[in-house]
Amino acid sequence: MTPIEASGLHFSYGRAPVIDDVSLTLAPGEMLGVIGPNGSGKSTLMRLLSAVLRPSGGEIRVHGRPITSYSRRDLARAIAVVPQDTVIEFPFSVTEVVLMGRSPHLGGFAFEGDRDIDVARRAMQRTGVLELAERSIHELSGGERQRVILARALAQEADILLLDEPAAFLDIRHGVEIYDLLQTLQHEGRSILTVLHDLNLAALYCDRVALLKAGRLVRIGTPSEVITYAVLTEVYETEVYVDINDVTGAINVLPLSRVYRERLRR
Repeated sequence: MTPIEASGLHFSYGRAPVIDDVSLTLAPGEMLGVIGPNGSGKSTLMRLLSAVLRPSGGEIRVHGRPITSYSRRDLARAIAVVPQDTVIEFPFSVTEVVLMGRSPHLGGFAFEGDRDIDVARRAMQRTGVLELAERSIHELSGGERQRVILARALAQEADILLLDEPAAFLDIRHGVEIYDLLQTLQHEGRSILTVLHDLNLAALYCDRVALLKAGRLVRIGTPSEVITYAVLTEVYETEVYVDINDVTGAINVLPLSRVYRERLRR
């Protein structure tokens, strides 16, 4: 059964639409990347697909059911979310934050059992934060915090992962490690939708990419179909260099400085 189907989505914060007639499908075991310029509606689309926002038009179905038919607990068992920014007011330890991912599987006043603790430890190990288990979340760097939030999402044991810029605060090494982990989870059967700004990561890891501009879906397809010179220069309104990486065989995109953009115009 299809993990997520979105059809004809509309949403606006005021008069101007932020999401305008967007339809897409997340296939079983797929990694789908959502790319586009700043302000194109990527994060808003993520909030719609995770039921943080309700569309003004269109429908979202999760495993064949309308998303509105799910209780919050049942939806959290189906979908785990890694938002772009997570605010945690109290100085919880890393272990306590990750164990929050077990709440959909617990009763109202139930405490975590041995299995919950084991799931949380394995999630911390997979995201490289097990050595930080006793540290306060407030003591961590932005990149460390992001890996803890990913560990919390893994602890939910949901088969759908929605991630908004999961590598935003990470250096090159840890960013690649996160996407290596996501690819492993995908091969284990998870279906993953991730928002990215890094077009090279999108080309390297995603089965398909959906390109947004001004709230509309410009194109969706394989990276080689979407991440092209013609499409990128039109959507991002700047000159870029697009070629094939000799090592990976994936598309590579390089921005061009003003000097080179001016040379091309001449």
